[in-house]
Amino acid sequence: MCKTIAIQGIKGSFHHQVAEQYYQEELSINECLSFDTLVDRLIHKEVKEGVMAIENSIAGSIIPNYALIDQYELHITGEYYLQIHHNLMALRGQSIHEIEEVHSHPMALLQCKSFFKKYPHIKLVEASDTAETAKRIYNQQLKKIGAIASKTAASLYDLEILGAEIQTINDNSTRFVIVQTEKSRVQKTEINKASLKFELDHKRGSLAAILNVISDCKLNLTKIQSLPKIETPWMYSFFVDVTFDAYKDYEKAIAILKIMAHHFKILGEYKNARI
Repeated sequence: MCKTIAIQGIKGSFHHQVAEQYYQEELSINECLSFDTLVDRLIHKEVKEGVMAIENSIAGSIIPNYALIDQYELHITGEYYLQIHHNLMALRGQSIHEIEEVHSHPMALLQCKSFFKKYPHIKLVEASDTAETAKRIYNQQLKKIGAIASKTAASLYDLEILGAEIQTINDNSTRFVIVQTEKSRVQKTEINKASLKFELDHKRGSLAAILNVISDCKLNLTKIQSLPKIETPWMYSFFVDVTFDAYKDYEKAIAILKIMAHHFKILGEYKNARI
């Protein structure tokens, strides 16, 4: 029996591509048109694991996903970095000058803005998913409408690529995390990265003190993201990723941080995918 994995989007999406490359086994894909739906299926035990984009090298953090992981007590058990290649596609037999609208996920549109400056006649329209748009164009035989998606989506839905590799910056990668409701079962000897969340008072030196502990314990800070606590003015939640060579150094840091910070939480301990 093959493993079922929830993804945001449908087959042909970047999430689908990550699932296949991360697990490298036969999978049953549970398609979710939103991250909220993905989380809901995890919480209700319809699936055990899901793939969730968390940040992009161009567009930055996907902040709502940090909030979802925190709010629903999800655990990060792994990560994967995918090099993103965006392609403009449409029904066969059309030229780019015949395209009036291009539909895609907001992130994809943002990452290809420079390309479309050459085609001011094209209207950019936000959609829920890259591959879903490609599928809809094929199913409904929508002429004069284009999609930004992967080459896999073009092949799956028999669309013609009118512009290949149209992303503004070639070195464009997205970090995806593997999330589930249970804690990681990765052996300590393999764990060299962790995602943490904590809260600090809005006063001078509070964050600096935390960063000093991370440095003194030989941890490398690879990510820091702050979110204001809406219900508590002037309090902030911080989401950080740290890497380390020795698990004992990490354990030492955690023991100190639990004392210094408010509402300290370990979101996940896993293997660093970017060595």
